[in-house]
Amino acid sequence: MADSSPDPGHSLALARRVLHIEASAIGALADRLDDSFIEALRLILVRNGRVIVTGIGKTGHIGRKLAATLASTGTPAYFVHAAEAAHGDLGMIAGDDVVIAISNSGGSEEVLTIVPLVKRQGAKLIAMTGNRQSPLAREADVHLDAAVAEEACPLNLAPTASTTAALALGDALAVALLDARGFGADDFARSHPGGSLGRRLLTHVRDVMRPASAVPRVGPAVLLSEALIEVTRGGMGMTAITEDEDRVVGIFTDGDLRRTFERGLDVRTIPVAEVMTRDPRSIAADALAVEAAKLMEDRRISQLLVCAPDRRLEGAITTLDLMRAKVI
Repeated sequence: MADSSPDPGHSLALARRVLHIEASAIGALADRLDDSFIEALRLILVRNGRVIVTGIGKTGHIGRKLAATLASTGTPAYFVHAAEAAHGDLGMIAGDDVVIAISNSGGSEEVLTIVPLVKRQGAKLIAMTGNRQSPLAREADVHLDAAVAEEACPLNLAPTASTTAALALGDALAVALLDARGFGADDFARSHPGGSLGRRLLTHVRDVMRPASAVPRVGPAVLLSEALIEVTRGGMGMTAITEDEDRVVGIFTDGDLRRTFERGLDVRTIPVAEVMTRDPRSIAADALAVEAAKLMEDRRISQLLVCAPDRRLEGAITTLDLMRAKVI
C-alpha cells in the first residue's frame, strides 16, 4: 500500500501549478471575449421570460451557481438539471425564456436531448462550451467559448480549469447584466434581506429607534441637578430639552456634563438651558439607519434625536441600538 503521507514540496508545487493553470485559463478567456458575449447579453435583456440554466455533472454544479448569481443580481433565473428536463422538468421552460446550456465537450447526450424540445417551445439557446464545433455550439442561437488549453488535473481528465472558466464566464455575464439593468445596492439588498447589506440598506431609523415615550426629556428651565436625574433614569447618556408641544430646543449629554464641570459650574443652581447643546443634530424616522450611523460617526456622538420636520420629538437612537440591530 502506498505511503499516504504527502511530500510537502511536491504538494505545494502541484497546488501552485493548478492555480497557475486555472488563472491562465481565465486570462485567456478574457482575451477571447467577442461580439458573441454582447449577443448573449442582448438576447437575455430583450426576452420577457426567465433564464434557465442547465447542465449535468460538474457543469451542472456550475450551472446552479450561475442561476443563483443571476437571480440575486436582477435577472430572474433558475436551474434545471439536464437529465430531469427530459423527464418532465422541461415543462418549466416557456417560449419567452432563454436557456443557457453548459457543457465543456458540447456533446453531453443529456443536454443535446433537450435542445430540440427547447427550440420547439420557442425559447432561445445560449451554449457555453469548450468546443465551438460541437453539436451544442452549432445548434445554439449564441455560442460562448469557454475552452481551456488544459485541465489542471495532472491526468488532464477531471474537470478543473474548464469548470473554473465556465464559472468565471457566467459571473462575467451576470455582472454585465447587472450593469445593463442599472441594478444597484438597494436592489441587491432587497434580494438579500437576511444579509448584512440587507440590514444596512433596508433598516430604517423607525425600526430601531426608541419611541418618544421612552426618551428622557426636561424643559429648558429645569435645574441641571434635576436634568441629571432624568439622564440617569433614561439610560441613554442624555436627555432631550423640549418646550411647547414637545419641540426639541436642545440636548444635554455626558459630554455636556464634562464641559460643565470643566467650567466649575454648580449643577445645583443653574438651569439646564445654560449648558445644553442648542439646536442639536437630529434625523427623520424614515431615514435609513445607516444614515444615522454615518451622521453619528461623523459628528462623534453616541446619541441622536429623531424629530419630525417641525422639530417635534419622535424618538432617539444610540450607537448601542444600531449595534443591537447589526447595522454597525
